[in-house]
Amino acid sequence: MSFDAKAFLATLTELPGVYRMLDANAAVLYVGKAKNLKKRVASYFRENVSSPRIAHMVSQIAAVETTATRTEAEALLLENNLIKSLSPRYNILFRDDKSYPYIVLTKGPFPRLGFFRGSPDRKADYFGPYPSSWAVRDSIHLMQKMFRLRTCEESVFANRSRPCLLFQIKRCSGPCVGLISPEDYATDVQLGAMFLLGKQQEVAKRLNQAMEAAAERLAFEQAAVYRDLIQSLHQVQEKQFVFSSKGEDMDILVAVKEAGQLCVNLAMVRGGRHLGDRPFFPINAGESDPADACAAFIRQHYAIHPAPSRLLIHPLPAEDEPGEAEAALAELAGRPVPIMQARSLSHKAWVDMALQNARLAILARSQATAQQEIRLAALQEALQLGDPLVRIECFDISHTMGEATVASCVVYHENRMKNADYRRFNIRDITPGDDYAAMRQAVSRRYDGIAAGEGTAPDLILIDGGKGQVASAFAALADLGLTHLPMIGVAKGEGRKPGLESLIFPDGREPLQLPADHPALHLIQEIRDEAHRFAITGHRARRSKARKTSTLESLPGIGAARRKALVARFGGLPGVLAASLEQLAEVPGISRDMAEKIYSALH
Repeated sequence: MSFDAKAFLATLTELPGVYRMLDANAAVLYVGKAKNLKKRVASYFRENVSSPRIAHMVSQIAAVETTATRTEAEALLLENNLIKSLSPRYNILFRDDKSYPYIVLTKGPFPRLGFFRGSPDRKADYFGPYPSSWAVRDSIHLMQKMFRLRTCEESVFANRSRPCLLFQIKRCSGPCVGLISPEDYATDVQLGAMFLLGKQQEVAKRLNQAMEAAAERLAFEQAAVYRDLIQSLHQVQEKQFVFSSKGEDMDILVAVKEAGQLCVNLAMVRGGRHLGDRPFFPINAGESDPADACAAFIRQHYAIHPAPSRLLIHPLPAEDEPGEAEAALAELAGRPVPIMQARSLSHKAWVDMALQNARLAILARSQATAQQEIRLAALQEALQLGDPLVRIECFDISHTMGEATVASCVVYHENRMKNADYRRFNIRDITPGDDYAAMRQAVSRRYDGIAAGEGTAPDLILIDGGKGQVASAFAALADLGLTHLPMIGVAKGEGRKPGLESLIFPDGREPLQLPADHPALHLIQEIRDEAHRFAITGHRARRSKARKTSTLESLPGIGAARRKALVARFGGLPGVLAASLEQLAEVPGISRDMAEKIYSALH
């Protein structure tokens, strides 16, 4: 039975809201938002639709569901939530849940300069966001070189008795031991903040004035310091490939479709400095064009990330109504955000750079995909497997003398490592150091759901280990009735040198040793190394947590809230041990009597 669009539209409200297109199996085809639900949904059922892709979608519509909202802003947020949760076939989907990093300057007499990722609050000053961790750390290094601001944690700063190496190499002014006054340090902080805000010219002016004043009072050493700062500032400006003296905050958004791939590239300019860019490859792009991708990116990206002052874009988003994209962005940002095309020479240079980087990202992705397919085919041939390899899972065990044993399971799926499917297992109830029992437990816990008919089974299981680990893993599969899943072990060779690994089979076949340059071995090594990294990271975190809290947990009268306060103040057990009685008593929730008990118990 075909969908009666005319009858449905007659009942539809003109309020803002979200609509969902469903097929005959009740699967969601498309999710969209509208300022006027009736007007927007009606546009899909005209004789001339916007594209063949949309026409094909409309031909499959069996039902339309709507949700009216009070405002268009509410509709935008609901649309984003539904797109991410439902992954409709005809929506362009950007998976960008990772937060962007910032530079943070804390409050207090001697503010700390540092790296920050999360939601900014009013407890500190934040600068950014930056497109990558590398961009943040590079800027921090510049700030250390020019303004010598401290980067140490509060617990370290509060307990130092002599300056650290950063002071010796002139990357810190030594406020921890009183080598700079709070007034002079505050001046450096102010200049650093102005630099991050793009006020380089003002910074240079103030430094020149300070240099001249120092020279007039014959303080030539201090004048030389200011001179070096001015030179460093000029060098930083010269290194910028594209620099704006206007101190602009702007995002540059471009979309390119080449070689069957659609890439949206986001470049960031903060304080007039071009900080780098980040490419995105949307899901369900299909027959969509770059303009459609830009429109989808604006609605999804800026729903969870802060918007800049302006957005420079190429091409302009596809719009059903004039100014629709700009209005949507204003709703998300809570303020007007102009969307504009490049006109000035500097803006055109930024757009050209972003376009070039988008094309390079497409080329790199295409080459990487081709290389991975060659590796997969080589592995399938080497192991004589009948079915193509799409999903590979790899297990590893990590512990220190049996302490805090952690097992990892990493996933390689569709030519890439799929971080969202990674799992860690805290191994319990085994003899400490028994790697075989740990492996058996991890494999059993991972695949008990598969045995029950839930989840996705791998095409190949890799075990980081020799015959013992492989036998234990295979025994776990046997218990679950899953011995049909292909499995191999990766045993390290002599001296644990890469290229000398042997592949161990659970059925007793002779081990297989591939040549060191074999593409299949390179793929195995890549996945194995990632499993090792993921396991050891989890183990270290578990061990560190246990060591930080175990002694504190044994103290009488110290509950979870007080332990948390102590760890937050001193950074863990070593900081608590180093703290004086007076410092302990300053912690919220710790009385003088309690501080004395803690101090006596630990010393």
